[in-house]
Amino acid sequence: MTACPSGGYGIEGERTMPKLRDPLRSRGKALEEMFFHRQDNVLIETKRQLEKTERTLKSVSDISGIKNESVLRRLIELNVQIEVLATLSLIPLVEVAWADGKVTEKERKAVLDSAEGLGLGKGRIDTTLLDQWLQSRPPKGLLESWIYYIQGLCELLTEAERKALKAEILERALAVAGSTGGFMGLTSKVSLREHDVLAQIESAFGV
Repeated sequence: MTACPSGGYGIEGERTMPKLRDPLRSRGKALEEMFFHRQDNVLIETKRQLEKTERTLKSVSDISGIKNESVLRRLIELNVQIEVLATLSLIPLVEVAWADGKVTEKERKAVLDSAEGLGLGKGRIDTTLLDQWLQSRPPKGLLESWIYYIQGLCELLTEAERKALKAEILERALAVAGSTGGFMGLTSKVSLREHDVLAQIESAFGV
């Protein structure tokens, strides 16, 4: 039995996964262009490195920040653009960091330390990108573009995979939101604006 483009059965009878639909690939391309839009030498070189990266569980995990093996395998099967993989976890972190309108040096260090503690180690591609975006405010519409992409991606995931992806991304965003706020431990570390950004991120995954 041959594979069907819409997700039929392969030779061994195993169900094959559909590749990215054209509309979702277009969303990914728009997201990629917005994220890498600055003519910054570091970002340009990082994008070149990404384009050369072989898709393995480890490399996709390193680039996307995702650890759940089932989700990683599905991302590989769907042939998600490698540059888009780099944005999956990073854009929520960046948007939360900028939620209050600025990122101080103290906040920048706290965010990078928090990210490192969550597995985004220093010297890796994702940390380089995160550091760059903590210095320059994201363009208007970046979070909306990310949400639009995630909504389309979730349509191709199982419920378990969607929940796993949501849990990982929200966990990191929450850690960043709680890393710099509060006053002597007496007030909430998450500001109202950060709460708003977190709510938007969560909304991308649907019910």
